[in-house]
Amino acid sequence: MTVVAQQRTGGGIAPACAALSVARASFYRRQHPKSTRPRRPGFVPRALLSDERTRVLAVLNDDRFADRAPAQVYATLLDEGTFLCSIPTMYRILRESRLVRDRRNQRRHPERPQAGTAGHGTE
Repeated sequence: MTVVAQQRTGGGIAPACAALSVARASFYRRQHPKSTRPRRPGFVPRALLSDERTRVLAVLNDDRFADRAPAQVYATLLDEGTFLCSIPTMYRILRESRLVRDRRNQRRHPERPQAGTAGHGTE
């Protein structure tokens, strides 16, 4: 890389990189290495606050939206002039609360006994 850097004043970077079989992008990338400054992991400045997330979850679990998908809830709220968050954010909040499933109250059928179990005519 130092040979290529020396050619900056001579014939140019592109011919020197081609002669040495070095990609120009690699040359420029090594001129400005990434900073090793630590970043805060997972910090998103536009993320919803906890009270906003609670409000979205309350709206999604409301009786009138209990049997609707987040896309339908989103469309209904927009028709009413209310914007809480995007559809993927609604799914993200439901997933974090372990509510990504059919949220209607559904009838539970009793379990049927397995064939060949004791007490069912197999004595």
